[in-house]
Amino acid sequence: MDRRVPTGISRHRSRSRLLLATGVTAFALVAGAATPLNPVPQQAHAAEAKAGSGSGGKKVLTVAVNQSVDSMSPFLATRLVSTTALRLMYDYLTNYDVKDGHTVPGLATAWKSSADKLTWTFTIRKNSTWSDGEQATADDAAWTFNKMMTDEAAATANGSFTSNFKKVTAPDPRTLVVQLKKPQATMTALDVPIVPKHVWEKVGDFSKFNNDKQFPVVGNGPFILTDYKVDQYLKFKPNKKFWRGAPKFDELDFKYYKDNDAAVAALQKGEVSFVSGLTPAQTAALKTEKNIKVNDAPGRRFYALATNPGAKAKDGKKIGDGNPALLDQRVRQALFAATDTRTIIDKVFQGHAVEGAGYIPPRFSDYFWKPAADQKIAYDPARAASLLDQAGYKKNGDGKRVGKDGKPLSFRLLCHATDPNDKAIGKYMQEWWGKLGIGLKVDCLDNVSDPWLAGEYDLAFDGYSVNPDPDYVLSIHTCAALPSTPKSTGATDNFICDKQFDALYAEQAAEYDPVKRADLVKQMESRLYDTGYMNVMAYPNAVEAYRTDQIKSIETMPSAAGNIWGQDGYWSWWSAVPTSSDGSSSSSSGSSTGLVIGIVAVVVVIGLGGFVALRRRSTAEDRE
Repeated sequence: MDRRVPTGISRHRSRSRLLLATGVTAFALVAGAATPLNPVPQQAHAAEAKAGSGSGGKKVLTVAVNQSVDSMSPFLATRLVSTTALRLMYDYLTNYDVKDGHTVPGLATAWKSSADKLTWTFTIRKNSTWSDGEQATADDAAWTFNKMMTDEAAATANGSFTSNFKKVTAPDPRTLVVQLKKPQATMTALDVPIVPKHVWEKVGDFSKFNNDKQFPVVGNGPFILTDYKVDQYLKFKPNKKFWRGAPKFDELDFKYYKDNDAAVAALQKGEVSFVSGLTPAQTAALKTEKNIKVNDAPGRRFYALATNPGAKAKDGKKIGDGNPALLDQRVRQALFAATDTRTIIDKVFQGHAVEGAGYIPPRFSDYFWKPAADQKIAYDPARAASLLDQAGYKKNGDGKRVGKDGKPLSFRLLCHATDPNDKAIGKYMQEWWGKLGIGLKVDCLDNVSDPWLAGEYDLAFDGYSVNPDPDYVLSIHTCAALPSTPKSTGATDNFICDKQFDALYAEQAAEYDPVKRADLVKQMESRLYDTGYMNVMAYPNAVEAYRTDQIKSIETMPSAAGNIWGQDGYWSWWSAVPTSSDGSSSSSSGSSTGLVIGIVAVVVVIGLGGFVALRRRSTAEDRE
């Protein structure tokens, strides 16, 4: 997340990386977008957006975004904006219910497993058609999974889902059979876009194909990608043949803004319909605006400080130039003890977040974990100083911490230039850590992905959108997610490789009992916390706003007190109803069936409730 990527970091085309989905407008809502070239002048684009406010013309829903697309290939994309777009463009085998996140039909209408849980049979729906007129079949799903199983590049983004697959076949157009090496608890939460075989089998090098040159892009989701221009926009039209019903807007645009203040100004002018990632000041200002509704709800993301654990590839070769002081667990924990998360919540997020600790946000109650009193690393400068002393970094006559080699203890912190939270927290850290004698250089960059992927950082602001099933965001911290070599692509978020964490991951992945699996996940969160590789500081709210004179109604997820942007599905944009010039709802682009979820019978194996309400990908982001 689904950023599979950190709060803003992204994975560039040549390397897989969960990108830090910028906290300002992180994408985790409905994944589904591509990258076509848009010949429409910007003035005309703005005029269309205004027409969407109810002028009687074409109804255009314009979403402001501030994250760059990394790839429009479902096999490579990890940034939140990209995976959000992909959810709009392609159907998945299953989806998540908008009300509470339990598993519902997608391309598959039903599923069942063998008694030993090693063979899964999915029934593929008859009424899903590719946008070029071809029928979607089980063969498309089988080809998608087999490609991921046999081509390392095709496994870049979502390979963790198929690494345990032994064999995938399609005995007939309506039947998909997946044979496993061992039981796998994520079989009803496979967040993998299914692509049309007749289109993708023509692709040569999957590591270089970004699916952004020919439009419209062939898909079977609720929207069809018709145009894209780098760091300008993504344009979609409704798929009127979508089996769940066509979206009601005539057009959906993702419009890029480098600066979120500019995006908010565009919302106020009616040039865009929706903005997410609002700051407290922006939120307060928009709450008084006419025709603007602010949505402030518990989010599915976490906001963290990541440390470079000694970045390396699977072959053991070092990647980048991380500070070796961070190899010491005491130093990592000292940095966390020197960070006042309460101040971050009160002063930076100004109450629009809750204090963090565990890797899974409280929204996903089954998997939510927090440390016991004797385990918690609370804000305690004295304890931080003691840990640094124990690690051999004592103060010199100038009050600077120095190692045994006499070199001052100083770190580089990757910060997203577009994220005001990063900047504000970075300043606090310079103050807090400076009092302990630690130097900190805050590098606020437009592109944090390149130095992150190259391992050329010491610390970085990180974040992900967590999905109802937590497997994915856990998998990105396993040894298996590391790149094979320093020059190859990996799925790792932060180069973490811990054997104890890996053993717990393997156990939870094969555990079908929901209670036992949740306990294993919590043990993983505890381990991640104790190692000090990730300091989860906050769980930010989803703070967003839209124009009520353009959008009459729109679904949040969950339905009660949920978010609009960053959902586990396509519900918000698919459900959005345009406002007519007279203020009533309009449906100019065809009818939608409404949120009729689960209209097809679902065969659910007893004991699969474990993934019914949790699943990563912020996303996220995360991924990012």
